Amino acid sequence: MSALPQCPQCRSELTYEDGTLYICPECAHEWAKDAAVESADAEKVVHDAVGNVLNDGDTVTVIKDLKVKGSSSVVKVGTKVKGIRLVEGDHDIDCKIDGIGAMKLKSMFVKKV
Repeated sequence: MSALPQCPQCRSELTYEDGTLYICPECAHEWAKDAAVESADAEKVVHDAVGNVLNDGDTVTVIKDLKVKGSSSVVKVGTKVKGIRLVEGDHDIDCKIDGIGAMKLKSMFVKKV
């Protein structure tokens, strides 16, 4: 086994050294050798469209009309969403919207109330 660290983004063990950097050939992520590697248990900070930090249970407002995939419904601008839950992934907010149901939203389309 090599003494090189795993990639902090994709957890690949195929990293290699290049000068003062570590490089992952699988996801092309580069990081400094002297940078502290975040642990997998570290909590990701999620920000809304204007930079406010979001937490579980917050109330947010939708700032753009969003089409609901697989339906003719639309989530209108100004829709209030109460009790959000933060999750990992591209769509980082899990919530229930009145009249539509359970949805996943991207934090870039909401603003904290």
